[in-house]
Amino acid sequence: MSDSPNQPGAMPEPEEIRFVGSQGHELAGVLHRTPERAKGCVLLAHCFTCSKDLFTMTRLAKGLAENGYAALRFDFTGRGESGGDFKTKTVSGNVSDIVRAATALIEMGFGPCALIGHSLGGAASVLAAHKLKTVTSLITIGAPSDVEHIRHLLSDDGSEVRIGERRFDLCPTFLEDLENHDVLEAAAELNRPYLVVHSRDDDVVEFENGEALFAAAKEPKQLFALETGGHLLAKRSAADEAFVPILGWLNASN
Repeated sequence: MSDSPNQPGAMPEPEEIRFVGSQGHELAGVLHRTPERAKGCVLLAHCFTCSKDLFTMTRLAKGLAENGYAALRFDFTGRGESGGDFKTKTVSGNVSDIVRAATALIEMGFGPCALIGHSLGGAASVLAAHKLKTVTSLITIGAPSDVEHIRHLLSDDGSEVRIGERRFDLCPTFLEDLENHDVLEAAAELNRPYLVVHSRDDDVVEFENGEALFAAAKEPKQLFALETGGHLLAKRSAADEAFVPILGWLNASN
């Protein structure tokens, strides 16, 4: 996934870290360091029912570190190796977890940081970046322009989210919380460089969402459309294609 690495020497092994999330639970993260002093740092936020170990996150983090950027991928509360219960998840909670992760980076001597969010993690990243002065630039991948978009994945009573054959229980507060967020308004008020990456064949979050986010944001901004890749950028070729503008955007706005 990498261009020619900007830093010489052997890559350090990824480092497991822990920090306290928005609900008071311990959250798990993996920090990818660079061989020499990092020229910047990037925080990565995964999709709704995924984890920090989704190939999209791991490929991005590895590629960024190889090109001079320290990268932190972490599990939201109730996902992966983090503490807490997925059932208590809300968009507000994800936004607060991102704020906590960005703070953890500052405390470790990294930052301000760029922020990359995938899918609902991308929508939460837009909302978090609107609040965080320590976010220098924003990149979203397959992000919905309206968190209400998630409703089509929920059961009729909103007590369960369905992703393919998988089922996850939710509390009523999840639906209540959805109404508190306006992603397009947050995008319009970012005042930070913003790159929107979206696949035209995304059948989970349609391409029109990326167009709406791009239209709402102020300059400097860019919309990079992948012709194929789906929602998860599952094919290595799609992930590699997306990485090129992401790295270019970071280099230009760093």
